[in-house]
Amino acid sequence: MTKYKIVIKVTMPNAKSRVRAMVVAAKTNGVISIAIAGDLKDRLEVVGEGIDITCLVHCLRKKLCHAEVLKVEEVKDKPPEKKKPPEPCACPAPSPCAAYLHTPLVFSCEQAESPAFGCNIM
Repeated sequence: MTKYKIVIKVTMPNAKSRVRAMVVAAKTNGVISIAIAGDLKDRLEVVGEGIDITCLVHCLRKKLCHAEVLKVEEVKDKPPEKKKPPEPCACPAPSPCAAYLHTPLVFSCEQAESPAFGCNIM
C-alpha cells in the first residue's frame, strides 16, 4: 500500500483541543504519525496507509466542531543511501613511546629457592 499525508484544518484554540485532535487521529486505523503544523497550530498532519479520510474528518468534527481536508498527497519513500567505505586514517608516524607500548613482554621463569623470586620480567 502507499502512504498518504493528509493535512486537515481543525479548530484547535488551546492545548487541550490539540491533544483531543491527536488522540482522535491516533485511534484511526492505518495512522503511522501525527503532527501539529501551521503558524496558528491549526493544522493536523496525518501520515498513514489505508486511512479512511471521511471517517477521520467526521470524528474530528464530532469532537472539535470544525474540520476540513486541505491536502492529500502521496508520500514517496526515500531511496536508501549508498554507504561509503570508511576512508583510511591519515595518522602520523608512531612515536617511540607508542612502539614501546605495543611490544610484547617476555617472561622468564626459573626454578629458584623461593617461589616469590621465581619469575623475572625481561
